[in-house]
Amino acid sequence: MKKEVKIRPFWYSDMWLFPKLITIITTLDKQGRINAAPYSHIMQYDVMAKRPRMIVGFRQDSHTFVNICDTGEFVVNCPSADHLDDMMDTARFYPEGVNELEHTSLTTVPSLHVKPPTIAECPQIAECTVDEIIRLEKSSGIVIANIKALVFDEELLEMPREQRIHAMNLPIGLGDESRRDYFHAVDYKVTKHELGEPPDAFKGGEVQLGMTWDDDALQSLMTIPPGVRKMVTEQTEKHAREKGDNKVTLVSMQELAEEAGMSDEFFDRFRTKKTG
Repeated sequence: MKKEVKIRPFWYSDMWLFPKLITIITTLDKQGRINAAPYSHIMQYDVMAKRPRMIVGFRQDSHTFVNICDTGEFVVNCPSADHLDDMMDTARFYPEGVNELEHTSLTTVPSLHVKPPTIAECPQIAECTVDEIIRLEKSSGIVIANIKALVFDEELLEMPREQRIHAMNLPIGLGDESRRDYFHAVDYKVTKHELGEPPDAFKGGEVQLGMTWDDDALQSLMTIPPGVRKMVTEQTEKHAREKGDNKVTLVSMQELAEEAGMSDEFFDRFRTKKTG
């Protein structure tokens, strides 16, 4: 027997099983500050050697996507399974301008052809420049990237493929369960890693209102987890402007939540787990 399920937010990570390559993408913002974040919506776009390209997907309000739009460059770093905890540390919701790598054991070295740095501990990296940017309406930002260089740890280059696969020990992402616990496969064994909270000094505080909010809407906004509060603020104000409203109301928040599938269950995924 088979049963149809409701398509809801994060269907691609907690419902449909998409084995995906784990990467940490490094970028620079307009001020030259380093940003690092994990991404696995990555695949080849043009496989011909004459013009090798890949396609990468992002949230449009993510620091990484904004940096790529501003500077046109990024580096795709592939960490080994030994650095899965470091990768999860880069997934924390830090404010703009924070170098996530400073909260990990990872270090950087200069890249060969682009300004964003390479993560030294990653055995496989791709230096990329923007070829085309596609903004899906009320959805993802898609970057079609030119691969300027493929760079590997030197000792890997003479290895036959099977030996190189074992030596690189690259994990495969298998999605999430509660938007807090993420699953990865290493040598056919599944491991679970928890998404931690950023240090207290980095929680909240990044949201700036661009419109007037009524009291009920503002009170509702403050119940939303800090990690996604900025995203919700920007999307709600955009929704209100598109309707021609000059103020954000609780009704407009509820309309957007219903349209985007942002239910209480959705926001519970980002809230700190209760213990005891």
